[in-house]
Amino acid sequence: MLRHYRYTILFISWVLFITMLSLFSFSDMDLDEGNLNIPYADKMVHFTFYLVFSFLGCLFVRERTKGLWTLGKTMGVIVAVAISYGIVIEVLQYALTEDRMAEFGDVISNSLGAFAGIGLVRWLFSKEKPLKWKF
Repeated sequence: MLRHYRYTILFISWVLFITMLSLFSFSDMDLDEGNLNIPYADKMVHFTFYLVFSFLGCLFVRERTKGLWTLGKTMGVIVAVAISYGIVIEVLQYALTEDRMAEFGDVISNSLGAFAGIGLVRWLFSKEKPLKWKF
């Protein structure tokens, strides 16, 4: 039974995970910050989060529509949703949190990650690969 909702559960869980990490404060936690300082690490995290978001989003739509939406339509909708969601999260960080910062660079990283995710989906469901979009 749950196998029929595999990507739905994964996608919704991923969106909730991103929301939680983006809006909740972790400054109260006593985290031992190591000496490892990677430049632009937060941008790489944003890129990765939204790559996964758009990848799982496309599979979620495929699962929910049984492949009736075309691959192009699905990718267009998901990239628009991912970019919009990223912008909304940044606005909410600015409006609702005291110790989180909204950054335009995060929106750019989110958007690039979303495009990379749909590029991965396009590659996986290309004619050279054995995966079929329609059920």
